[in-house]
Amino acid sequence: MTGVAGVRRRADARFERWVRRRSPASLPVRFDRHRIYVLPTAFGMFFAVLLLTMGIGALNYNNNPALLLCLMLAGAAVASLLQSQLQLGGLEVHAVGAEPVPAGMPLHLRVHVRAEPGRARRGLRVECAGAATTLSLQDGAGEAVLVVPTARRGWMDPGRIRLSTTRPLGLARAWAYAWADAPLLVYPAPEVAGPPLPQGIGESPQSRLHPAGDDVHHLRDWRRGDSRRAVAWKASARRDALLVREFEQPLGAAIVLDWRALAGLRHEDRIRRLARWVDEAERESRRYSLWLPGQPAIGPGAGSVHRHACLRALALLPGTGDGTR
Repeated sequence: MTGVAGVRRRADARFERWVRRRSPASLPVRFDRHRIYVLPTAFGMFFAVLLLTMGIGALNYNNNPALLLCLMLAGAAVASLLQSQLQLGGLEVHAVGAEPVPAGMPLHLRVHVRAEPGRARRGLRVECAGAATTLSLQDGAGEAVLVVPTARRGWMDPGRIRLSTTRPLGLARAWAYAWADAPLLVYPAPEVAGPPLPQGIGESPQSRLHPAGDDVHHLRDWRRGDSRRAVAWKASARRDALLVREFEQPLGAAIVLDWRALAGLRHEDRIRRLARWVDEAERESRRYSLWLPGQPAIGPGAGSVHRHACLRALALLPGTGDGTR
């Protein structure tokens, strides 16, 4: 059994190299009859041997009902081969994408598939980068989510996406490949523990509204979830409506996250520390800028767009040349 399994693995590997496209294709990728492969499954091979045995026996004993049954089953098997191909025919991989995640965290790869409505397409198997899930189309559209592992920062090519099916009878497997030209971004893994954020610089300190701040900023209408301690009862009595105090909490000046200030660390350790500081600054609602070698300063700013710009720049920094990223 070990020898047979080894031969099968080598044959599968050779077949994979034969069907692999030389380069990724631009989306959308449409499956036509030239891109779909159909082969019998193990159950299909057993079924073919069973039909062959039944046919030989029917001919040998001149048993017409048995021969008729054999031919009917053979016709159903041939029809299932065609139906398996039709399950993938006309499918279109319309979009492939994923939200960036830190290296080492699973990436949720979304594969959006479309097809002309009117034909039921259910239980399609979607595989990519060692992950697999099922996909069913409703009204000509469907989306599969694959949990793909990540290891390194930077651009990640998920490789070829394989869609396959064994419907309707499980006698044949039809499959097709889509290798999308859609690299995915992986953020650097932040440092687990380290020093706190550096002190802000500049002459214009920042502040934010916070229910536990120091100075009253203004009064606003009460909203569900507000604490009763924040209600301004005297002002509410004069207005005949509940008013809540908004406080202002000073946050200090904008923070500069400077690559040059971490000269004592290794290349990748600098990237991980800056990534952790970017996340900490966002959690504390601080304004910050990022200074990287050979690039203009990013910021100062805050928010999800600014965070993505900073982490993207860190993720795409060149490596040290030793193969580490």
